[in-house]
Amino acid sequence: MEQKTILKISPLGFPWETQDPFIFCVHHRDEYPKGNDEMGPATSLKGRNIGQDFTIKDGWRMYHGQTIPGFPYHPHRGFETVTVVKEGLVDHTDSMGASGRFGKGDVQWMTAGKGVQHSEMFPLVHQDKENPMELFQIWLNLPKASKFVEPYFKMLWEDSIPVLQENDINGKSVEVNVIAGSVSNLQAPKPTPDSWAANPENEVAILTIKLEAGTSWMIPKASADANRTLYYYKGNGLQIEGETIPSYHSVTVNAGSEIKLQANTEDCFLLMLQGKPINEPVVQYGPFVMNTKTEIQEAFQDYQRTQFGGWPWPKHEQAHDRNKGRFAIYSDGTEELKR
Repeated sequence: MEQKTILKISPLGFPWETQDPFIFCVHHRDEYPKGNDEMGPATSLKGRNIGQDFTIKDGWRMYHGQTIPGFPYHPHRGFETVTVVKEGLVDHTDSMGASGRFGKGDVQWMTAGKGVQHSEMFPLVHQDKENPMELFQIWLNLPKASKFVEPYFKMLWEDSIPVLQENDINGKSVEVNVIAGSVSNLQAPKPTPDSWAANPENEVAILTIKLEAGTSWMIPKASADANRTLYYYKGNGLQIEGETIPSYHSVTVNAGSEIKLQANTEDCFLLMLQGKPINEPVVQYGPFVMNTKTEIQEAFQDYQRTQFGGWPWPKHEQAHDRNKGRFAIYSDGTEELKR
């Protein structure tokens, strides 16, 4: 019996629905205004629920930020965050003493493991022009055997991420950024060492896909037991295997089949998440993802007792100097600098 290619089509909410081994995905697009002297918005914050500002007003949100938009220090345990920044900048600091600034196509891959605190702020560094921001944050689960590994983060800088670019006879292009996995012999950078994605047999793939209007592309097939979801977050006129997909919808597809994408009327933008499931119980409560309720209770107790190493930074919403470029300083003191 022939299997269906398209299994489910759903409208995108906030956050986006995911499949095992992924447990969370969110897309942030904010048209931030010019920055002020503190790298916050150079405009009034009146009418915003500061500290819990998740409603778009004037095209942007403050999230949990009081002065600078973003997410002041908060804990995680038991999973990984993969932060894909398409536009704008993110300032990172954590309880291991590590820090960084990344953006412009960079990706941060962080294994929370046994527990870490980190801050993710969106500094509005430009005072003479607007500061648009676009990013995805993806939560990838860890199996029980890796829930208590040491915290670790790694930068996948934009120039290390392979890009598949195909042009048709009319000069229209398809562009695929290979953040995890492989496509057409292009292999993504290695993720963190304890990641579910570190074993190629798990077939974890994270792709961002741009199809110019009038172009098509075939997603290669994977194993039939892998889960694959396409998130169509921008554009109009997309067809998948000949079926027209409404804008801002997710499409669950059979990973064991090739999938034809066709952009007809406008450029279309998608995120693809794929991987073999971990197939373990998942209990999530806020920033902790474990296998049982008892482990969640223990996570809260451990955090209250140890603060997962404490907070070595002077501010809860720590940001870096306005004029500092992209960089990473790891907990062992190793430093990477980018222009």
